[in-house]
Amino acid sequence: MKSSARRSFGQHPIKSYKEIEFLALFKTLWPYLLIHKTRVVIAMLCLVGAIAVSTALPWALKWLVDDLDSNVGKALVIPLGFVLLYGGMRFASVFLGELRDSVFSRVTESAMRKVGLEVFNHLHKLELDFHLSRQTGGISRDIDRGTNGINFMMRFMVFNILPTIVQLAIIIVILLLAFNIWFSLITFICVVSYIVFSVITTEWRTGFVKEANRLDSQSNTRAIDSLLNYETVKYFNNEAYEAEQYNVNLQAWEQARVNNRLSLALLNSGQALIIGIGLTAMMYLAAKGVVDGSMTLGDLVMVNAYLLQLFVPLGALGFIYREIRRAMSDIENMFDLLKRQPGVEDLPQAKALEVHQAGIEFANVDFAYQPERPILKNLSFNVAPGNKVAIVGPSGSGKSTIGRLLFRFYDVQSGSISIDQQAINQVQQLSLRQQIGVVPQDTVLFNDTIWNNIAYGRPEATDEEIWQAIEMAHLRAFVSSLPEGVETIVGERGLKVSGGEKQRIAIARVILKNPPILLFDEATSALDSAAERSILQALAEIAKQRTTLVIAHRLSTIVDADNILVIEQGELVEQGTHEALLAANGQYAHLWHMQQQKD
Repeated sequence: MKSSARRSFGQHPIKSYKEIEFLALFKTLWPYLLIHKTRVVIAMLCLVGAIAVSTALPWALKWLVDDLDSNVGKALVIPLGFVLLYGGMRFASVFLGELRDSVFSRVTESAMRKVGLEVFNHLHKLELDFHLSRQTGGISRDIDRGTNGINFMMRFMVFNILPTIVQLAIIIVILLLAFNIWFSLITFICVVSYIVFSVITTEWRTGFVKEANRLDSQSNTRAIDSLLNYETVKYFNNEAYEAEQYNVNLQAWEQARVNNRLSLALLNSGQALIIGIGLTAMMYLAAKGVVDGSMTLGDLVMVNAYLLQLFVPLGALGFIYREIRRAMSDIENMFDLLKRQPGVEDLPQAKALEVHQAGIEFANVDFAYQPERPILKNLSFNVAPGNKVAIVGPSGSGKSTIGRLLFRFYDVQSGSISIDQQAINQVQQLSLRQQIGVVPQDTVLFNDTIWNNIAYGRPEATDEEIWQAIEMAHLRAFVSSLPEGVETIVGERGLKVSGGEKQRIAIARVILKNPPILLFDEATSALDSAAERSILQALAEIAKQRTTLVIAHRLSTIVDADNILVIEQGELVEQGTHEALLAANGQYAHLWHMQQQKD
């Protein structure tokens, strides 16, 4: 019997996103256009010139054909002037279009870069809770498709839809003035029918496009999650299971794309039918006019040229509208990320935190991730400047939550947290986090060199300062033993180095940051005894003259703490030095004796 347990990847109903209106989107993109005003003006002038030349081309062709027709009896007489004029106009039309695209490309690429950067910065502003529950692969696809959608919208709305509409109006007026009303009427009816059919059918198809996009993000998320957990997959011999689950996602995506393709075939066929009927009717009228003498051969050629000039871009307009709807669907997903408000924000009048002594105070703090499950309850304690305070307690008691609140990944529900009598929710988050150095239990490194991972603590640091941090973290012997030394790539998430070396790199990074407050979140709990002793020595050295908060699992690592806080179910049950707590024979003494028996 198969287990019902499955990892869920987007198995939620499709979100009912509010459609982004064209005007709202235009207002959003307009500031990006204004950044390059000169380029936009030049591109628009090229656009106007290209429209004027392309509209005049059928007239030039008419003159050429009529001149040839009138001189057909004169051997080897070719109206060279008209030929050169027609060729020059054809070249000018293409050249102006290419020049327009070249000039405007800087505008679109700049907008893509700025919007992408804005989304990236916004994601870093969102609270930890969002990042703990996010699906990285899906978000990556949303950003990628969204920026490409913006590029499409800016280029094709300005340079395809607008010119086609202008040309349509000009051609209808020309046909009305040059010939009888039927030419203009048939053109108008065909265009309206084409647009109405395209809009209705494309709106129907949008559901298929959204479903295909959702399943694309879902399958991508599944693949990335599986590859990031490569070792776990291997540990449990679940390669076949992962492939099966990935295939299920791909099959759903495949079916959505097939549905999308079938609906596209219906749309293309309907558009071709409307264009075919219009062309047939117009050419019949033109041919009939030539036969009865009301039109010249050049008139027939001109009508045909105008029809091709109109219906070819109109056919492209159908494609463009379909792609605009798809792009709108892509953009709205990305814009939804921008609309999400950070759960932790600076107050408008927030000032930079000024740390002089680095004293920490938790006063009557209540906190819960979910209202129905309180984590910390009326918690109060002080960390004197320069002191080392340890927090211990059973799993789930709220120890790590204290560190997250101090770093202001979350805001407390009630009570306050202060550093040097400054409430941390009243100061700028950036200034707060600049004053705190964290060595977490699970250090995750960038897929970069050891040197760059350490330099990340303070990118502007000198080489000498980085080498000093390496020395203080006892990393010199390790990097010297490596063939590539500090230029060794640590691998994705630092998987190419051991746990002890990862912790040393993390310590060197914090040393380089040189903050007045240190937070060690069970920094040695996953290490063996030898590695732990080495790491503890490094931690002790960097903790001198700094206020230090240690969240500990192994009590043997914090016996030298100035004060030990014992937390149980979110409440402070006792505190004191190691000796005082042992003498009290309370919860701490019980934990100590249990760990001593295990050792």
